[in-house]
Amino acid sequence: MLNNVLTNNVYFFDIETVSGSRDFSCLSDEMKEFWEHKSKNISKHENLSTEELYQKAGIYAEFGKIICISCGCFKTQEDETNLFLKSYYGDDENALLIEFKTSLEKFFSSAGQTKFLCGHNIKEFDIPYIARRMLINGITLPSALDISGKKPWETQFLDTMEMWKFGDYKSYTSLNLLTHIFGIPSPKDDIDGSMVNDIYYKDHDLERISTYCEKDVVATVQLFQKLRGEQIVSEENIIRV
Repeated sequence: MLNNVLTNNVYFFDIETVSGSRDFSCLSDEMKEFWEHKSKNISKHENLSTEELYQKAGIYAEFGKIICISCGCFKTQEDETNLFLKSYYGDDENALLIEFKTSLEKFFSSAGQTKFLCGHNIKEFDIPYIARRMLINGITLPSALDISGKKPWETQFLDTMEMWKFGDYKSYTSLNLLTHIFGIPSPKDDIDGSMVNDIYYKDHDLERISTYCEKDVVATVQLFQKLRGEQIVSEENIIRV
């Protein structure tokens, strides 16, 4: 089944998220109460205060926001196939979500065979997070993300973590671990996801974050190719636009 999917029909992506505010003190009184209630479940496993736990708020769509979405698509021109990368990032979440939606709709509306979205752990994290943040921002969902009423096998999602599980639901396997065992260049050679919140709020280095996000997309693409028994895309065939 997986080998029947044409790589040119796959839209690869990854997101980077941060807490919705710089720190807990910046929240409204109402949101502080909501976070205190949420943090009670988290604090069972970590010896941190409510304020300290807020640094992890970015993983929850209700308390975080998206600051970067990086995408990758293969295009064949004159018998040469290249991976084109594009990142949408900034402080204005609404604007970057609209740009991403426009890109997604353009890809899925093009003529040809069935199109797919692909990423690592996208079914559990990226897709629901984007959909929730779009609705919070008053943006209607693109058809590719609107799964209401669809059966699991009717969605057009390819999740590399799910591919690796082979039906095993007992554990999470990180992209970094899989790139290591498959001999793929690590996307974590500069930063990792745990550092994004500080890099955004303390350094405001969006370029560094977008570069990291694009590396995750490339790693996902290469893992996807490994899982199909293919040669991975080389650096000279990666074009950043």
